[in-house]
Amino acid sequence: MLYSALIFGLLGSFHCVGMCGPIAFLLPVDRKNPTKRALQLLSYHLGRILMYALLGLVFGLVGKSLNLFGLQQQLSVGIGVLMILFILIPTKIVSRYNFSKPIYKAVGKVKSAMGAELKKKNPGTFFTIGYLNGLLPCGLVYMAIFGALATGGAWEGSLYMAVFGLGTVPLMTTAIYLGNFLTGKVKKRVLKVIPVFVIIIGALFIVRGLGLGIPYISPSEHVAIEQVSAEHSCH
Repeated sequence: MLYSALIFGLLGSFHCVGMCGPIAFLLPVDRKNPTKRALQLLSYHLGRILMYALLGLVFGLVGKSLNLFGLQQQLSVGIGVLMILFILIPTKIVSRYNFSKPIYKAVGKVKSAMGAELKKKNPGTFFTIGYLNGLLPCGLVYMAIFGALATGGAWEGSLYMAVFGLGTVPLMTTAIYLGNFLTGKVKKRVLKVIPVFVIIIGALFIVRGLGLGIPYISPSEHVAIEQVSAEHSCH
């Protein structure tokens, strides 16, 4: 399912340019030295990808613990349903039950730390900003975390989120070099496409969990159990 992580990253980067773009535009990159600027951007992206990978590691471990109880396929179905509901439930209803409120203070601290880092120009600034950037709330990041959870393994979840991060690199880099280059019409069109892809990927997670005996897409429950048993016998 790594391809879904890449799709989330590529499409999500359009959303990122709008949400995280202002941060990217404010990065104190060296505009006169192309080589130094490239290294600074590389450091920024490495920081983001590392944070995503760590998040994937944590949620992959959660998924692994659920797999130990034989809930791998049920988890895949549940995550697929959550992805679809996340898109279909009207925003007005979701806003009434804003589950992110408890972490607002933590997010505020992250933003304050990023603001302090943006004023610096030492070698570790860009990595730190990227690392903190990975902690900011984002709907597409949540979708990718769902995917990492469904992988059912620590390293698998980490890889899933790292691939998601890599998918965001091209457009975010372009935004840093060229500024806000996307027109309003293009953004609107892409934002209309994103929900469709999320629903498609959610449906794929459901099909995967149903164990229909389709190789690579929906392995049977017997095969899935054998794979999990084989993984644990190797440790």
